[in-house]
Amino acid sequence: MRKKIVAGNWKMNTTPAEGVELAKGVAEGKKEVCECVNFIVCPPFTHLSEVVKVTRGTGIAVGAQDCATEAKGAYTGEVAASMIASLGVEYVILGHSERRQYYGETSETLNKKMAQAYANNLTPIYCVGESLEERKAGKHFDVCKAQIEEVVFNLTPEQYSKLVIAYEPVWAIGTGETATAEQAQEIHAYIREVLASKFGEAAAETPILYGGSCKPSNAAEIFAKEDVDGGLIGGAALKAEDFLAIGKGF
Repeated sequence: MRKKIVAGNWKMNTTPAEGVELAKGVAEGKKEVCECVNFIVCPPFTHLSEVVKVTRGTGIAVGAQDCATEAKGAYTGEVAASMIASLGVEYVILGHSERRQYYGETSETLNKKMAQAYANNLTPIYCVGESLEERKAGKHFDVCKAQIEEVVFNLTPEQYSKLVIAYEPVWAIGTGETATAEQAQEIHAYIREVLASKFGEAAAETPILYGGSCKPSNAAEIFAKEDVDGGLIGGAALKAEDFLAIGKGF
């Protein structure tokens, strides 16, 4: 039985104090959601230490939004995976479309980040997905396949067993556009096929999250699809009530 996951990517939002209150709100309301749902909150680096403290013992996991390609050294402004892990953080988002688009992250970059994550016992939430132009050109399958083959296929079976995939239709993030439940299922099923071509039966156990403008009003319909195992939530993760309501979509 695959994990059901609702992960909140707070992006560059909230002050540390606001983030603590948001995390407390999620922890408080979690008791009203099925215990089968695994909640993860991913605040900015500045919040991680305090958010880990207030979620400890609540069943809510904490993730970082990125990590450095290197273990340590003269890399001003970077945050190493070891630093993140030392705080009690369990997950790290890698390959988010905004990192690829705004900061030029490539598969070469992401292979290094994945290695750092695994070396420090962090579970990667690895993001794949296509732009609007690529979707219109019918290249969405090819784009997702390449992003998986160039990075995920380099993992050992043991590493792969600890991976979470998030599918992000870039054209549906922050645009108000949302893939239909059928579109989500189609691409999630395809991603699982690609994973199975390398990792065999283990692909059936890999959680694949939907990451395109998922909200309380559409979560249940999307999560009902066979190959959708939850969501990587952006804007709706910034309100505890909305984030929890998405969790009730299972």
